[in-house]
Amino acid sequence: MFSRLQAQNPNPTTELEYASPFELLIAVILSAQATDKSVNKATTRLFKRANTPRKMLNLGETGLRDYIRTIGLFNTKAQNIIKTCDILLHEHRGQVPRERQALEALPGVGRKTANVILNTAFGEPTIAVDTHIFRVANRTGLAPGKTPLAVEDKLLQVVPEQFRRDAHHWLILHGRYTCIARKPRCGSCVLEDLCQFKEKIYD
Repeated sequence: MFSRLQAQNPNPTTELEYASPFELLIAVILSAQATDKSVNKATTRLFKRANTPRKMLNLGETGLRDYIRTIGLFNTKAQNIIKTCDILLHEHRGQVPRERQALEALPGVGRKTANVILNTAFGEPTIAVDTHIFRVANRTGLAPGKTPLAVEDKLLQVVPEQFRRDAHHWLILHGRYTCIARKPRCGSCVLEDLCQFKEKIYD
């Protein structure tokens, strides 16, 4: 499976736009229950004004809301981001930590977000399980599980080590553009003959 995904897309990466681990952290927090496209539209303006924890903190919760109000749950996200920036400044010298425990202690950051940061910003072989990856892993039979954590654990068992760093991006892009929720594009899927999904769609 992963040899084929690699051949199709040798250098996969996130579709969120960022220029530093801090910008990626903010973008991923904002991306919860929102599209990458909507996040990029907001952060293009936001990061020109505030691209460090100090600048973001100076913007304040009210000022931040003005930049992200087009994104779902923007009030809660603004509150979490300001609290996170305060913690980064006072506990991590303004840097995004590279340890899972420290990341998950930040407001608005759960296991999935921590995995994205560890993988995309720092090159760790983690796999963040979002709705796309959860669907692909279960539908194909690659790593079936009833919870995101169960799927993550299974993926870490079955994904060959040489593919583990990029597996997250291959699977999320596959779920976003080919193995879509309502009408999967089985006829154009490079994994079609390896997939265990019984209700394949070819039109």
